[in-house]
Amino acid sequence: MSTVTLRHWLLFATLTILWGTSFLNIAISLRSFTPEEIVAWRLVFAAAVLLVFMYIRGRRLPFNIKDWAKFSMFAAIGNLLPYWLITNGQQTVTSGMAGLLMAVMPLGTMILAHWFIAGENLNRNRIIGFFMGISGVLFVLWPSLISGSNSFYGAIIILLAALSYSTNTILVRLYSNYDISVVSAGVMLSAAFWAAILWPQMWSVEWQQVSTVSLVSLIWLGLVPTGIASVIYFVLVKQAGPNFVSNNNYIIPVIAYLAGAAVLGEQMLWTDLIALAVILTGIAISRRKNVDAG
Repeated sequence: MSTVTLRHWLLFATLTILWGTSFLNIAISLRSFTPEEIVAWRLVFAAAVLLVFMYIRGRRLPFNIKDWAKFSMFAAIGNLLPYWLITNGQQTVTSGMAGLLMAVMPLGTMILAHWFIAGENLNRNRIIGFFMGISGVLFVLWPSLISGSNSFYGAIIILLAALSYSTNTILVRLYSNYDISVVSAGVMLSAAFWAAILWPQMWSVEWQQVSTVSLVSLIWLGLVPTGIASVIYFVLVKQAGPNFVSNNNYIIPVIAYLAGAAVLGEQMLWTDLIALAVILTGIAISRRKNVDAG
């Protein structure tokens, strides 16, 4: 069993804050960039960070075509698609709502794991947790749509992004046997490559028209919440264990919601807070060990 130290808790807090405020950075970047430009440059900056980290650790990228095919698969499902869906969704959904909706990701992973991962069968607590999470999402969508601050389309594609992350988690678990720093660098490099192919307009951004705050937010988003945060994640998984790191699922949605309200002045609805509590309670219940009588 991994020993959790004060250093691990500090890294955990840093990681959670960085990931929780990434939705805020996306919202600010959207003031000057298209969703495709944000995704592409975010991946380029993050790939640079992860390549440096990998080489510092003395690792090297593989040259096998089959390995790069896997990296491209992980990149498509775990980076390109969810990043694009979230960024597009945030054009009509507040950053706080985006973070709240992404809270269903661990519940989606739990359902997929039941079908594809040995020993991860659904039990009573997981089923209860799943339905509580879904109830929270349904509870939050209706009043948010009525208020006019969020669109149904934007909310749905952000939920699809959460499902994409869940799917990628299962695929990485099934098909990856590399050092995580090699996987992270290879996948991010693949994602950046395919982003440049898909959205060549990234190279023709009219930088003189870009506001300083949007440019800083985009660079920060790529280098820190995407790149450096991945390094922190790697260190924590290696030293403190994945179960410890997964606790950030409880905190990231809260940070995202509060950051949007504090920095961008996004409206805080009591229905959102109730829904957030229901979703997080569902996650907590789903992670409890199920002890059946007999």
